[in-house]
Amino acid sequence: MSHSPESHAITPSIETIRIVVATDCGSTTTKAILVQEVDGVFRQTHRGEAPTTVEEPFADVTVGVTNSVTELQELSGRKLIADDGTIIRRTSPTDPDGCDIYISTSSAGGGLQMMVAGVVRQMTAESAKRAALGAGAIVMDTIASNDKRRPHEQIQRIRELRPDMVLLSGGTDGGDTKKVTELAELIAPAKPRPRFGGEYLLPIIFAGNKNAAPAIVKVFGQGGFDLSVVDNIRPTLEHEVLGPARDRIHDVFLEHVMAHAPGYDRLMSWSNAPIMPTPGAVGDILQTIARGRGINAVGVDIGGATTDVFSVFGPHFNRTVSANLGMSYSISNVCAEAGLPNVLRWVHLEAMDERELRNRVKNKMIRPTTIPQSLEALIFEQAVAREALRLAYIQHREFATSLKGVQQQRTVGDTFSQQQSGSSLVDNMKLDLLVASGGVLSHAPRMEQTAMLLIDSFEPEGFTELAKDSIFMMPHLGVLASVHPRAAMEVFERDCLIYLGTAIVPKGTGTWGKPCARYTITGIGGATLSATGTLVGGEMKLLRLGVGESARAEITPERGFDVGAGTGKPVTKVIRGGTVGVILDGRGRPLILPEDRTQCRKVMASWVDALEMYGAATGSTTHD
Repeated sequence: MSHSPESHAITPSIETIRIVVATDCGSTTTKAILVQEVDGVFRQTHRGEAPTTVEEPFADVTVGVTNSVTELQELSGRKLIADDGTIIRRTSPTDPDGCDIYISTSSAGGGLQMMVAGVVRQMTAESAKRAALGAGAIVMDTIASNDKRRPHEQIQRIRELRPDMVLLSGGTDGGDTKKVTELAELIAPAKPRPRFGGEYLLPIIFAGNKNAAPAIVKVFGQGGFDLSVVDNIRPTLEHEVLGPARDRIHDVFLEHVMAHAPGYDRLMSWSNAPIMPTPGAVGDILQTIARGRGINAVGVDIGGATTDVFSVFGPHFNRTVSANLGMSYSISNVCAEAGLPNVLRWVHLEAMDERELRNRVKNKMIRPTTIPQSLEALIFEQAVAREALRLAYIQHREFATSLKGVQQQRTVGDTFSQQQSGSSLVDNMKLDLLVASGGVLSHAPRMEQTAMLLIDSFEPEGFTELAKDSIFMMPHLGVLASVHPRAAMEVFERDCLIYLGTAIVPKGTGTWGKPCARYTITGIGGATLSATGTLVGGEMKLLRLGVGESARAEITPERGFDVGAGTGKPVTKVIRGGTVGVILDGRGRPLILPEDRTQCRKVMASWVDALEMYGAATGSTTHD
């Protein structure tokens, strides 16, 4: 039976959706999942994948999509692909073939690449960058009036870039129009060309001072550009409105970038919902979950070349891309930025020194796609991963700041500058859920390793649930949340997240070996855990509490330590178990390891033993 894709563009009513096919077209792999309603609850039932086919010789993204969905068809026994290669839709609730909706995300062909520009680097340019990153873009460069480059250098840079679109901002509503107009007059003559050839006009989104809009229209109206004007992202100094700019970025992504990428026009005609950039979809599902549960959450996706960090704290969502921090192509950048001694401090093996570390880095640079084949190689990669994650999180916390500040005019003709008195919106004591994804985290041989990597890198405080994305399903669920939020939530909780357990960490600095907190942890609802004791400085303890089990934890910190209620004040809380359990971390915050290499190796080995990271007590052989 032949099915025409054009007739499937309309999304059916939410009540009729029972079977969903979702794909994520990545840069190398297209991943497909089948979501079905089983006994009144939505579950992810099957998964397939195939190479992405956006490059030659295929140059048609739908080939990879069809191949990945064909694997779903074979695994599920449900016919999903029509004779003409399109995705079948059900004609009735009893139809044994097809799905109700097909949806997709994409980062193929390099994803969404943008240039942003703003009058003041620390103010409107930073707001523009936040809007672009939140929409799922890679920000190629930020042009600002005060970015210390001369006009001819800025023009040269604009000409070199091949962005998919440009976001221009500047000025508060009703304020000065001169500076943002000058910035437009810098961009227009430089004539930046779009990445996918010259057959369409480069989209420019203006989200600045509304009084400047007529002048901006005049500058870009000379030809060669497709200008959109949206609400100002900084209507006042203290107020940031990113929604309209983000929405327009998504629209332009579909209208221009996707429409001109190989095969995407066909894919868009198949899909029942707008195709979303992969990181934008991940951010959306994290926001959906955080707001649905009323919690603060941080998610991380560490790849071969980049590390994405997402955070939701109250109404604030932020995303950063650390483009030089990754586990294969960027591994040398991680080691250079962190320094080899910082990488080495996470290694508990006596045989590994800086020379050995340097050789391993060089080997990984030569063969970036290899995976560890020995325990030593695994420990090395996980040591590098800690530093990549730690540095990416530092960058994220510096970027995710409040908008407090003062405006001051320094000299005639000089620009306005904002004093960044704004504090970070990311507060580890208020962090409820920390989610890991990316190969080195998701595919670690033991869950204890993933948990330890998260705790060492992000340094959570108080009570924090730890989880990982089982098969990198978050992009699919992000786009599903846009058409069926309940289905996305149910699959996220039941099939996407693997709960590792709960970390309990007294914040403060004390003397190692001296008490920092007393604890009583008692299983509830059938859980058998019962533990009472004292946690001392520098110590880690693992208490097993299984998946689906809960316990009541009573933590009384010593003076100078805080677990959420203030220094020295006790906290009683119901905590969640997982594949690892409950981790008590008495190492203090900030986490400072001994500078002496021998001493550092010994304490690291004791933590490896305590968490059974590489099996029972493997670290003990390195103690003497």
